[in-house]
Amino acid sequence: MRKLTLLALIGLVSAGCGRQYATPAEQADAMHAAHAGDAPDATAAVAGVDTFRTEAREVTYATIRGRPVRGYLARPSDVDFEGAPPAIVLVHEWWGLNDNIRLMARRLASEGYITLAVDLYDGHVATTPDSAMALRRIASDRQDALMSSLDQAFTHLRVVQGAPHIGIIGWCYGGGWALETALAHPERVDAVVMYYGSVVTDSDQLATLDAPLLGHFGADDESIPVAEVRAMEAALEGLGKDVDIHVYEGAGHAFANSSGRMYVPAAADLAWERTTGFFREAFSR
Repeated sequence: MRKLTLLALIGLVSAGCGRQYATPAEQADAMHAAHAGDAPDATAAVAGVDTFRTEAREVTYATIRGRPVRGYLARPSDVDFEGAPPAIVLVHEWWGLNDNIRLMARRLASEGYITLAVDLYDGHVATTPDSAMALRRIASDRQDALMSSLDQAFTHLRVVQGAPHIGIIGWCYGGGWALETALAHPERVDAVVMYYGSVVTDSDQLATLDAPLLGHFGADDESIPVAEVRAMEAALEGLGKDVDIHVYEGAGHAFANSSGRMYVPAAADLAWERTTGFFREAFSR
């Protein structure tokens, strides 16, 4: 299958989290509005996560322009495997690789997967929508480096960790990157999960997808209109792709972020149940 050109990728992922807007400024405004009043503060929803029996540590998984890139690697510590378990690349929200993302990596590891949370913000994290917007804008000027970082994450999991199958998951900003990585490197990705990330509706661009895709979107998310989500779903179905899209009523943007202020527990729990079942099925093929 063909790979997307770098120029096409830059046009697709510069939005990062939302629809394909006419201008970057328009999209940036929509993202900022979606996160108005939000903050990545820990909530009671993550209580008990530390009881998960996992092993986790910081690792260097890539080198970009001579500089090491560090991520957070979590492994299951109480699951028996014949050989190495499957692995998942985890791409953070627009807040960056913060404590919430580390907890999500451990949560996935507790399901039996080696999980590598990558860092697309060069070690920086945001605590307010304004600072998140600033980091996102800086990242938008480094699209080629970010794709290289993701590509090297797959290499690390395959070569260093010995994973036989590798999926990718992302939320918001990371949800868009999860899809774009699967389009750019179809030979490396075995399963894709995107939570309210940037959608792609053009059939020519979607044609490279060679992995099953699970998508979670909020019905009340104005930054990613349901019509755009359904357009992507229809395009993928028209191409005969394995796609499963869910739109959650009463949920807006970032509904699955238990450390944010837009968390919707019922929708988040159902999405998580679907996500873990999806990975189990995808990795058993």
